[in-house]
Amino acid sequence: MWSLFLIIATFVVCFAPSFQQFPRRCATREALLSKECCPSWDGDGSACGASSGRGFCQDVQAPTQPDGPQYPFSGVDDREKWPLVFYNRTCQCAGNYMGSNCGDCKFGFYGANCNERRESVRRNVFHLSRAEMSQYISYLNLAKNTMSTDYVVVTGTYEEMENGSNPMFANVSVYDVYVWMHYYVSRDALLGGPGNVWTNVDFAHWAPGFLPWHRLYLLHWENDIRKLTGDMSFVMPYWDWRDAGDCDVCTDELMGARSPGDPDLLSPGSVFSSWKVICSQPGAYNERGVLCDASQEGPLRRNPGNHNRNQVPRLPSSAEVAFTLGLRDYDTGPMDRTANMSFRNTMEGFGDPSTGRGSSTRMGMHAAIHVFMNGTMSSVQGSANDPIFLLHHAYIDRYSPGRATCPLSQQRSHSTYEGQGKAPVVFRGEPLRRNPEEGFPLLRIFLSGIGATVQQNGFKIESKWWLCMQKMTSQLLYEHTHTHTHTHTHTHTHTHTHTHTHTHTHTHTHIKKPCVSTAR
Repeated sequence: MWSLFLIIATFVVCFAPSFQQFPRRCATREALLSKECCPSWDGDGSACGASSGRGFCQDVQAPTQPDGPQYPFSGVDDREKWPLVFYNRTCQCAGNYMGSNCGDCKFGFYGANCNERRESVRRNVFHLSRAEMSQYISYLNLAKNTMSTDYVVVTGTYEEMENGSNPMFANVSVYDVYVWMHYYVSRDALLGGPGNVWTNVDFAHWAPGFLPWHRLYLLHWENDIRKLTGDMSFVMPYWDWRDAGDCDVCTDELMGARSPGDPDLLSPGSVFSSWKVICSQPGAYNERGVLCDASQEGPLRRNPGNHNRNQVPRLPSSAEVAFTLGLRDYDTGPMDRTANMSFRNTMEGFGDPSTGRGSSTRMGMHAAIHVFMNGTMSSVQGSANDPIFLLHHAYIDRYSPGRATCPLSQQRSHSTYEGQGKAPVVFRGEPLRRNPEEGFPLLRIFLSGIGATVQQNGFKIESKWWLCMQKMTSQLLYEHTHTHTHTHTHTHTHTHTHTHTHTHTHTHTHIKKPCVSTAR
C-alpha cells in the first residue's frame, strides 16, 4: 500500500563531507571500527585526493536538531544523525568535486579537473527514436545485471554487526543499489525483536524533502549509468502520463506489456520479464525484525489499471496538473500529508488535485501512478524495482527545478518538460549536512520552520540548503512543446454551397532554463 510517514530533518549546507552509502572501500572491519570513511583517490593515491586538492578527510558534522514528533525515539535506529552510527570521519570535497573519495565531478561539470560545464535535456520517452529507446532499455538492463564495483548494501544493523566487528554487507547490481536506497530511506524503524517496529517514519516522503530527495536520487542513478556505459551524454527520459487512458509505456518496446498467461506478470517479449526484484517484502522483514538482505524475491509484478478505483479513479489529468501548479505555497501548515493548499503535498499525491485539501480520500498526481500500476511499484519500499519508476519520477522532477524559490505562477506554462533534474539526493550514504548531493538517502528537512517560512505570497527560502539546490539546478534545461491548431472554414454560395475546412497544426519546440532563484 502506498502509505508512509515522514521523519523530518536537518537542512544541509553547501560544501560538506561527501561520501556514499556504503562505499565498498569503507565496508570493512577496519573502517567500521575506526569509524573513518576516507578512501584514497586513484589519481594520486591520497585519501580524498588531498594531494591534488580535491578534498580532505574531516570530522562529520551531524545534525543536532531533534527529529519530528512522528518519531519519538532516540538511539534506536542506525539512520539517526546519519552517518554517525557507522562513520564519524568522511571526505569533504572541494570545488566541483564530489564522491566518496572526491573522484567524481559535481552534477553539471566534467573533465579531468571538473571545470567544464555541461547542459543536459531530459526528453519525453515518446520523442526518442527507436534506436534511442533500444539503447535506453539496454542501459537499464546492463545496470541490472552488472555488479556495482563502487558500493555495497548493508544487510544487518550496527548492533547485529557487533558494533563493526562483524561487517554485514552484500553485493548488488548498479541498478539494485538504487532499489535498496529507496527501501532503506523509507523502511520502518526496527525497535528490537520480531514485529517490534515503528511504521510512522520515512526520510524521503510526506515532507518538503520529497521533491529534492528524489531529484538528487535520480541524478546519482543517472550518473552511475553514465559511468557504467561510458556514455556521458546519457540523460533519463520521462513519461508524461497526463490524460493517459492506460499505461501507454507498457509495451514490449518500452517498459513491458502484460503477460498473456498471467496479467500480474510482464510479457516474455520484454527484457524486464526476466528481472528479479529485491527489498519488496516489508511485512516479512518487520515480522522477523530484520533488514532486507538484498536477495532476489521473484519476478517484477505489474497489472496496470486493475487497482482500487475508489482510491485512484484514473491517471491524473492535465487540469489536475494545472491546478497543482497554480498552488502558491510550496508547503503549508504541518508540512505533511495533511497540509492544505500545499504544492508539495498535492504533487506528492496526498492533497486533492481539484481542491488542494490534504489527507484526501483519493490519491492523485505522483501517488496515483504508483497505485495505478498495481504491483511492485505500488509498494513504497520496493517501488524502484520497476523501471517505470524512473520515467515517472523524471516527469515529477520536471516540476522541481526552481520550484522552491520561483513563484509557482511563473511555471504553469512548463507543460512538457525536457530538462535534466539536478537537486539534492540523500543517501548514497552521505551525512546530511553540506554537500546536498551527497546526503543520500536520509535527506532530513526540518519542518519546524528553521529552514523556511510559508508566506501568503509563496514560499520564502531562508535555508542555505535550498540555495544549494538552486545551484545544482543551474544546468537544467526544459523542452517546451507548444501545439497550435488553426481551423479555417470558407463558405462559397452559388447555385451550390461548398464548405471547405482547413486545419493546420504546428508544433514548436524550444529549450528553456528553469526560472532562477533571486533568494539571497
